[in-house]
Amino acid sequence: MKSIAFAAAAAAALLAAPALAQIPGAQDAPQWSLAIHGGAGVIERAQLSPERDAAYRAGLQAALDAGSAVLARGGSSLDAVQAAVEVMEENPLFNAGRGAVFTSAGKNELDAAVMNGPDLTAGAVAGLTRTRHPIAAARAVMEKSPHVMMIGEGAETFARSVGLEEVAPAFFFTESRWQALVKALTDRGETVPPRPEGAPAEPARLGPAAPLAFNLIEAPLDERKFGTVGAVAVDSQGRLAAATSTGGMTAKRWGRVGDVPIIGAGTYASNADGCAVSATGSGEYFIRATVARDICRRTAEGATVQAAADAEIAEVGSIGGDGGVIVMGKDGVHAFSMNTSGMYRGAVSSTSPARVAIYGDEEGAR
Repeated sequence: MKSIAFAAAAAAALLAAPALAQIPGAQDAPQWSLAIHGGAGVIERAQLSPERDAAYRAGLQAALDAGSAVLARGGSSLDAVQAAVEVMEENPLFNAGRGAVFTSAGKNELDAAVMNGPDLTAGAVAGLTRTRHPIAAARAVMEKSPHVMMIGEGAETFARSVGLEEVAPAFFFTESRWQALVKALTDRGETVPPRPEGAPAEPARLGPAAPLAFNLIEAPLDERKFGTVGAVAVDSQGRLAAATSTGGMTAKRWGRVGDVPIIGAGTYASNADGCAVSATGSGEYFIRATVARDICRRTAEGATVQAAADAEIAEVGSIGGDGGVIVMGKDGVHAFSMNTSGMYRGAVSSTSPARVAIYGDEEGAR
């Protein structure tokens, strides 16, 4: 009941909040812009109860609030995208950080990447199991090491060496994600691993065939989306940045890594090209199509961010991939594009009020 009350209160606060454009002086604020996503996929109105719909919107709004607070006080786009992503990494509704999906071995393995548009510096991590905020680890790789990507135990050791917070692996556990793993492995005829050490006891069922009742703040068991969160921004000094974080695919095996930490596939930012990109979708296809880098190539050649995003998603679709992207232009214009029925997303700028959306057909979805 506590989570339901929290979601309701957050949703009410969202509805009651004044539009940014109505705040005195908002039109004169430095020009900055922020867009976020919380994953794309088969997201339909019939799938989400009104309470869960409100909880997702409140989660997106909280991420927008965190990122826009940085930008509104003149902070950097890097700080803003990290702040927005960290909020979603803490929210069990999203497949990143706490609430990440499980591998076939019953572990949460976390990937993230960040890129700075002005100088093309970038950092990425893959396969983390104990670092609380993978996006912070990715930024540390960018700023405190000579490398671009670190993986597994080495990345974990590095994160620890620079003072990032560690947690027990069970910190990332949510019941709905565990039951999704159980179902996936059972459907494949594979052995379900032991319940993770430190995880809560399995909830009681009302009867042998009765479904488990999951907390409102956890993702639905029948969720059919690509689990990733991301943010793109341009700050008052014109600096572009992108950040993406994910728990990957349910029941993934053999050290699989998707597009998120691959610079140029799931994450890219370039001031010279005039765009920043964060992607969500079937990672193997986004890697093959080098989605994020190609979008920026298109903008460098003169395409608008929306045209570039739409063309690239069409290309992904042509080879069998599904998903979506968020794109930010150096002029603060953002774009959403997807070939799925929905994408958790939102945007706000110094001259436009915050708006969040879920379904592909929502008015003003772009």
